[in-house]
Amino acid sequence: MKNTQVYKWIKNNLSQPCLLCLSTTEAQHDGICHACLTDLPWQQGCCERCALPLPHSSSQCGRCLNSPPAFCRAVTPLLYRFPLDALIPAFKYHSHNRYGRLLAQLLAEHLQQQLAEPQALIPDLLLPVPMHPRRQAQRGYNQAFELARDLASALQLPCRADLLQRLRHTAAQEGLDAAARRRNLRGAFACPRPEQLEGQHLALIDDVMTTGATLNEASRTLLAAGAASVQVWCVARTP
Repeated sequence: MKNTQVYKWIKNNLSQPCLLCLSTTEAQHDGICHACLTDLPWQQGCCERCALPLPHSSSQCGRCLNSPPAFCRAVTPLLYRFPLDALIPAFKYHSHNRYGRLLAQLLAEHLQQQLAEPQALIPDLLLPVPMHPRRQAQRGYNQAFELARDLASALQLPCRADLLQRLRHTAAQEGLDAAARRRNLRGAFACPRPEQLEGQHLALIDDVMTTGATLNEASRTLLAAGAASVQVWCVARTP
């Protein structure tokens, strides 16, 4: 009888409800229940180069065929739709770290499957997309670094946040079209220790991939510094 009472107390007081539906069912997965996990907007067909959502999977979309990005591959397991369009801003702008841990876990589990494939290119280093020091001081943290640190732990890969820097305090990318985003980012990044990137296979980490302009410019900078290849790993992709 005492054991039953203790079990009920633990279940009612120590178990955490699902982050999305607040259910207290025992079938929890990374902070959300199985039903909510299944209902997440998982990426289906997409371009294998830039992860642009497509009606069906394709080796490359027309944009990548006409103007290939600097990165060799993008992995984005989810679409930036509800509830990701609420979870990611809450983590990014309001320091809801529990959401960040959930997002990192979802990305890590997807990548574990991808990296287990025989032809998978396993990166030597994970690099978070850097913020300008002024913007990071205003926000207090870099969400890309938080994701990269959790991914590095889950995937047992090294993470470096000092090999790619943001030189210019650029205008926010939100609201800009693709051409304006590219202009906004010219010369925005630099590699202070290029000798440590020579011949390295890298993975750039960020929360959301929109047009890919930021990730493309960062990838170009890394390749110019001597990196052998750059992949892009993000939690979500805009449709």
